Amino acid sequence: MTPDESPAHDAVVLAGGGARRLGGADKPGVRVGGRALLDRVLGACADARTTVVVAEPRPTARPVRWAREDPPGGGPVAALDAGLRRTAADDVLVLSADLPFLAADTVRRLLSTLRAGRAEGVLLTDADGRDQPLVAAYRSAALRRELAALAADQGALTGLPLRRLTAGLDLTRVPDPVASFDCDTWDDIAAARARIREHGHVLDEWISAVKDELGIDLDVDTGVLLDLARDAAHGVARPAAPLTTFLVGYAAAQAGGGPDAVAGAARKAAALASRWAEEARREEAEQAAGRQASAQQGTGEHKTGEQNTGRENGAGPGGSGPDAG
Repeated sequence: MTPDESPAHDAVVLAGGGARRLGGADKPGVRVGGRALLDRVLGACADARTTVVVAEPRPTARPVRWAREDPPGGGPVAALDAGLRRTAADDVLVLSADLPFLAADTVRRLLSTLRAGRAEGVLLTDADGRDQPLVAAYRSAALRRELAALAADQGALTGLPLRRLTAGLDLTRVPDPVASFDCDTWDDIAAARARIREHGHVLDEWISAVKDELGIDLDVDTGVLLDLARDAAHGVARPAAPLTTFLVGYAAAQAGGGPDAVAGAARKAAALASRWAEEARREEAEQAAGRQASAQQGTGEHKTGEQNTGRENGAGPGGSGPDAG
């Protein structure tokens, strides 16, 4: 079954809370790598049929539905209940809005693990082995069952910790210290900002940020584009690299967009860059051969001139100089 054929799932992102350890800052709006934390999480769960964000509405990079627990600030269990009421899929992702390293691959792994087994939920554990119930995929029916039981037992869901909800679920745990990393303090924010600028991460982070900023939802083979840029820079001129990749993108858009259109335009431009470079190499080789031939011809003429001068002075055979005869 391909990702397009997978059963539909929804997502609930909890983006409320007072962020007391951040001094009351607007944590979902804090930027890491130029992107708001909330937008980073929304990018990771972009395949969800419906994404519900439980918080006051705000501009986001992707369209979402909004919900709010009653009363606002009622805690994660009440927020989850409010979000879940706006979903209908059998499987639901439950995520916090402060996960800078959550990626689509991790989301797919959570969902595939859930669907492959009989557990009622699959959650990540952090570097210390602690459960992270807000980086998880659940069976919606199981969540609704436990929420109803808690409401009946407690009279309300306000103020209840998440462990009261997850205690009644059959869970599978997946260790992932990176994807489960959340930003509770300014030190966490600083660590996240430093990590994405490391050599092994910065390019992917930059491309993701640019796509979000431009509203582009397109997965392309960046290796192909980098190879093209290298070929254009080396085979033509350094400024040709950015201009060529821009023109490839424009041509792909004219052709209807999509990864195949980008790949096709990149192949054509790469072939042109190769021909251009080969032509330049041939021209250089021909010029070098011409210079060498000219040099050899000049040397020959010089030697011939010396011989003629000798004969004119009677130095050669049959000459009339003083040494002749």
